[in-house]
Amino acid sequence: MRVISGKARGRSLKAVPGMGTRPTTDKVKEAIFSMIGPYFDGGTALDLFAGTGGLGIEALSRGVDKAIFIDMDKKSVDTVVHNLDVTRLREQAEIYRNDANRAIKLLAKRGMKFDIVFLDPPYRLKIIEELMIALEEGQLLAEDAIIVVETDSEDELPMHIGNCVSNRRSDYGEIAVTIYNYLDSSHKE
Repeated sequence: MRVISGKARGRSLKAVPGMGTRPTTDKVKEAIFSMIGPYFDGGTALDLFAGTGGLGIEALSRGVDKAIFIDMDKKSVDTVVHNLDVTRLREQAEIYRNDANRAIKLLAKRGMKFDIVFLDPPYRLKIIEELMIALEEGQLLAEDAIIVVETDSEDELPMHIGNCVSNRRSDYGEIAVTIYNYLDSSHKE
């Protein structure tokens, strides 16, 4: 695993020890960023099930100003810290060990707004819709926010989740990537 493009291009990323996480492959990561970017002029990203931090780090490398990384697993949090240090992006990041739903509530209390959200929970949890509704209800999605969802390719997600509309889905073997755009209520008039 490596950073594919941007200011940290080519730097190797460490994997989380053990079998508990499945990092996004370089091929899938490259496809995701060709769909949503490929480069950014600022903004804030949320990597909600961070694992190695690869998606949030890629976003930082490609021009996002700040990224927040959340994961429940201590090994994952330690790996994210290591990977941010290796890529010299630590100053642009906040890393928290927390449950996703609790983290959403805490970030909402802080009045955070995210331009890009990466949702890659363990496939067995089937909580994408619940998390997206929580992000919207917590007013964490900036106008025109992009939500990148990774699921098992057998999972079918609805076109609309709250005010989020799917505009693209691509399958990569056992992995499906679905891109949602948040359309706040001002777009509906």
